[in-house]
Amino acid sequence: MSVRLVIVDDHPVVRDGLRGMFVEQADLEVVGEAEDGERGLAVAERERPDVVLTDLRMPGLGGADFIRLLAERVPSARVLVLTTYDGDDDVLPALTAGAIGYLLKDSPREEVFRAVRAAAAGETVLSPSVAARVLNRVRTPAPAELSERERAVLGLVARGCTNKETAAELFISETTVKTHLAHIYTKLGVSDRASAVATAYSRGLLP
Repeated sequence: MSVRLVIVDDHPVVRDGLRGMFVEQADLEVVGEAEDGERGLAVAERERPDVVLTDLRMPGLGGADFIRLLAERVPSARVLVLTTYDGDDDVLPALTAGAIGYLLKDSPREEVFRAVRAAAAGETVLSPSVAARVLNRVRTPAPAELSERERAVLGLVARGCTNKETAAELFISETTVKTHLAHIYTKLGVSDRASAVATAYSRGLLP
């Protein structure tokens, strides 16, 4: 049984080249193509393909918005991105929106064939550079958020208030102020008041 495929790319030469490539594969059938996301949605809704092979940056609807809408309207279609962009601003939103795979346009044709077959089978496929970015993001914890009360404490500390003055200003005990500061130090990865204030300013946590 062949894999039914729709190609979405705003460059005609790219669509022609891909279509020519897939002709060589008996089990991969191009059933439609489109030059932007809006037409891509229409073609996918009509043809109900197994895989949608799409670029990211296209006129009008494109990128993560297109992938998200496609997942809503044609949930049976697997989205495989084929693009020249591998930055975090492209990769992560695309995968979050529902893309099952992400390849770069300099990938060998055999790799593209394998990726389409894998996507149709529900398997995730990532180019090496893309996989490295995803792993790096997973391994790097997101900065911890400060609570509203912790921001208030740190704001007073930044103004030069002592623990006693901070406690009086916020109507809490000095012990509670010290507890908040301990939590702030842990979240910001620092060990003293000055470093906490400097780090908070650098991260935009204080006005």
